[in-house]
Amino acid sequence: MDSNNGKRCSWQRCRDRRNDASCPAVTRSTIAALATGRPPSAVAIIRISGPAAFAAVAGLCGSLPPPRRMSLRTLRDPNAQLLDSALIVVFPGTATASGEDLAELHLHGGAAVVSGVLDALTRHPDVRLAEAGEFTRRAFANGRLDLAQVEGLADLIAAETATQRGQALALAGGVLTRLADSWRDQILSVLAQAEAGLDFAEDEADVAAHIAQASTERLHLIAAELNALVADSGRAARIREGLTIAVIGPPNVGKSSLVNALSTRDMAIVTPIAGTTRDTIEVPMNLNGAAATLVDTAGLRATDDPIELEGIRRAKARAAAADLVLHISAPGVDEGGMPVGAWRVLNKCDLDPSAVTEVDYRVSALAGDGIAALRAALADWAAAATRPGEPALLAHARHRAAFADAAAAVQAAAGTDDEVLRAEDLRRAAHALGRIAGRVDVDDILDRIFGQFCIGK
Repeated sequence: MDSNNGKRCSWQRCRDRRNDASCPAVTRSTIAALATGRPPSAVAIIRISGPAAFAAVAGLCGSLPPPRRMSLRTLRDPNAQLLDSALIVVFPGTATASGEDLAELHLHGGAAVVSGVLDALTRHPDVRLAEAGEFTRRAFANGRLDLAQVEGLADLIAAETATQRGQALALAGGVLTRLADSWRDQILSVLAQAEAGLDFAEDEADVAAHIAQASTERLHLIAAELNALVADSGRAARIREGLTIAVIGPPNVGKSSLVNALSTRDMAIVTPIAGTTRDTIEVPMNLNGAAATLVDTAGLRATDDPIELEGIRRAKARAAAADLVLHISAPGVDEGGMPVGAWRVLNKCDLDPSAVTEVDYRVSALAGDGIAALRAALADWAAAATRPGEPALLAHARHRAAFADAAAAVQAAAGTDDEVLRAEDLRRAAHALGRIAGRVDVDDILDRIFGQFCIGK
């Protein structure tokens, strides 16, 4: 909130008012935080950003090293007590990660060292501890990152697989922003033509009609490209959020054992008692670079037990929402109903090798038979579902909504002969694409986005 007038301050406006100390987005204070993992560790890095960064560091080590050159310094607190021997580096000016003076202290990673240095830094009257995501928020406010790049950075920190890492690096590197800006420029070009057409005299109507026809053809092409990207957003979301594989079937066919075998970890409780699993259990799995979650579920059977009934209801719900369903059976066990498209997997095949059952895969979770083949098949399925190596950019709901709005507006503009209405539709399309980089209408989501980061990011 703006302390001067009680209104929310727009971070977009503040990026154009960097010298206005009354605006809270303009970073008058200096912040400090641990930028590495929780101690103890071999090395700990404390980051300081803001106008008093260099003065605060000089107060600990006496003299600053040359800019962008790491130097060894002895750190002492205001009472001249030794804190550590550390490597110091300073980055002056606006061409830094946060867009302001920035310093880093590379310390020994002990808890006492880190807490002592942070305490000494915050004794400086203009230095305080950073809030979650505040360094990145300053980078956005100072024009060092746009909002899509910020989201990509958050995705990169959270990435667990190679596919997720590649997707996050593309977003953090500005690929989506450049794509949105390219289409926005094309739309603004057509908008300029539409507005120029309003100025043609009646005796120049043929010229205006020719321009309108060319613009319509161009808009249809842009709308088709935008709609194609939106249509592929499901794949992008699956890469970012991971695929879901529901493991269902009757009780006591070894579903939990199979989940443990496929994930190579002992996550699900296994007993010979039918109905051991009552609730869904999620187990993460890396399928050759694609993130997936195996969902172990309650056995499907007729029962009067209200707790087990709830487990069965949840099992069916997860199966309905899953990207893939593995229906597990065992020799001599009635399979029951099976969802359309599910993979039929016969477990405990080692107990009765002669059992004749029409299934997709035969495995033994305990003996290990067929597990490698099933895991390889799942990896092939995941590769087909995510198509690694192909761009998959609209992984965030915010991005999908902006591009869908732009596509609808462009389609509307292409479908009208009224130049006034066309111009208005094109303005809506340009406005929607401007939301991608955070140039317009983003105040209400900033706290949520930056809140994803840790304190030192």
